Amino acid sequence: MANPFQEQLLKAGLVSKQKVQKAKTQKRRDRKAKIDDGSAALKQEIAQQKQAQAAKDKALNEKRFAEASEKGLVRGLVTEFKRLAIKAPQQAELKFNYTLENKIYSIYVDDKLQAQLLNGQLGIVRHEETSYLVPHKLAERVNMLVPEWCGYLWVQDDNSEVVEEDDPYADYVIPDDLMW
Repeated sequence: MANPFQEQLLKAGLVSKQKVQKAKTQKRRDRKAKIDDGSAALKQEIAQQKQAQAAKDKALNEKRFAEASEKGLVRGLVTEFKRLAIKAPQQAELKFNYTLENKIYSIYVDDKLQAQLLNGQLGIVRHEETSYLVPHKLAERVNMLVPEWCGYLWVQDDNSEVVEEDDPYADYVIPDDLMW
């Protein structure tokens, strides 16, 4: 043993060989844990790449918005969806939730409007802290020009009708109007 203090403790019977070996192992593990394996640098590099990509995406969106603003498309779009907006009934009891920029918003609708939203006949546009129920085509145009305003847009999946032949639950219909 290289450590005379450990030898003295071992001779005095205060520690056993297993405890000494365990202490050496733990000391070696602690020393190894302090060694930088480059993972911090890698994490920093990935964070910088994500930040650069986000800045690039933001610049592209701002450029697209500026081009559309120059053409007057955005102003026309705002007046169009305010004019064509379907007013939600005052006595509506169903709460329809949608997400926009990682926030959950809700609008109260009746059965008819909920069915139209779920069937893709209507969409939701959120502008200046107000939600508008608009026709689907208009919601698509808003999504193309200013995607941060498009709150809910129904999109049909290409593989939505894929059903396994051995599926024991194939006869049961999954309702589209589950509330969350």
